[in-house]
Amino acid sequence: QVQLVESGGGLVQAGGSLRLSCAASGRTFSSYPMGWFRQAPGKEREFVAAIYRAGASTYYADSVKGRFTISRDNAKNTVFLQMNSLKPEDTAVYYCAARRIDRSAGYYNTGNYNYWGQGTQVTVSS
Repeated sequence: QVQLVESGGGLVQAGGSLRLSCAASGRTFSSYPMGWFRQAPGKEREFVAAIYRAGASTYYADSVKGRFTISRDNAKNTVFLQMNSLKPEDTAVYYCAARRIDRSAGYYNTGNYNYWGQGTQVTVSS
């Protein structure tokens, strides 16, 4: 079993930056691919970024490519999402997720992730 706890959300002006963290429990964290997803009010949960192959492969949604960076520190059982040049449309609850199988096919699909955190709110004002 893996437990995930996100932190680092908050209110920021457009153009600003935030760094989200996701702390994971469990001894096998380093072998789990990790993803970040977000859900805005009235919308479905959508893929943001993912890190696979023990960090060798990263994937991003087109809407955040070049602005967001996903990384992980296996020694600290933590995955990060650095968010720069934030826009009002980035406003959402951000969730981290873990997948038991290190298979990159379907990295963007919420159904392929087995464990989820409770989410952290990110609000970007214009």
